[in-house]
Amino acid sequence: MTGDNGTIKLLIIEDDRQIREAVTSHLLGQACIGTVTAFASIEAFREAAVRPLQHPDVVLLDIVLPGISGIEGIRTIKERHPSANIIMFSVMDDGFNLFRSLCEGAVGYITKDVPLEGVATAVRDVFEGKGIMSPSIARKVVAYFHPKKSLHEVLTNREMDIVNGIIDGLSYKLVAGKLDISIDTVRKHIKNTYRKLHINSRSQLMQHYFN
Repeated sequence: MTGDNGTIKLLIIEDDRQIREAVTSHLLGQACIGTVTAFASIEAFREAAVRPLQHPDVVLLDIVLPGISGIEGIRTIKERHPSANIIMFSVMDDGFNLFRSLCEGAVGYITKDVPLEGVATAVRDVFEGKGIMSPSIARKVVAYFHPKKSLHEVLTNREMDIVNGIIDGLSYKLVAGKLDISIDTVRKHIKNTYRKLHINSRSQLMQHYFN
């Protein structure tokens, strides 16, 4: 059920007053938003008389809250409002909190570095039935379901020897001397390595190696 004139009824649970007020003010200025009710904690939400907001369409929910956490509070919200679409709104973008939230019933996850207009878009998208995530969060989901293969699974033994030399800080000439091969052969293997890993620089190789 929506607010007046088919608009969205929004519930915000966010303990930071400045963030709560800024988000509330911005969203109330959106044509799609009918009502916004905000609380600083899950406990305050439980205790409040929320008659004007019996069935919120969308909930914007912080994770780190005083008392009951946002993730723990998902169940409370869903018990009272089973049809509510919950978006986690957090400074954290780690996989642990992301997947706990989704498993508990959240349908979206955005980080607090998203501009206010992005928050409004997220609320609209979720209301329209779309799952939403910040780009960084989306990458974590992709990585979770398509984990990056280890270098040993992708590269040949000789390519790994050369990569190890590069990681140790050796020049192509020193790697060639250590492995008793030509510099041109080292360059050829490095080119193949970059192609296989979809990278194009030593710094990206370092990042791939240590992540």
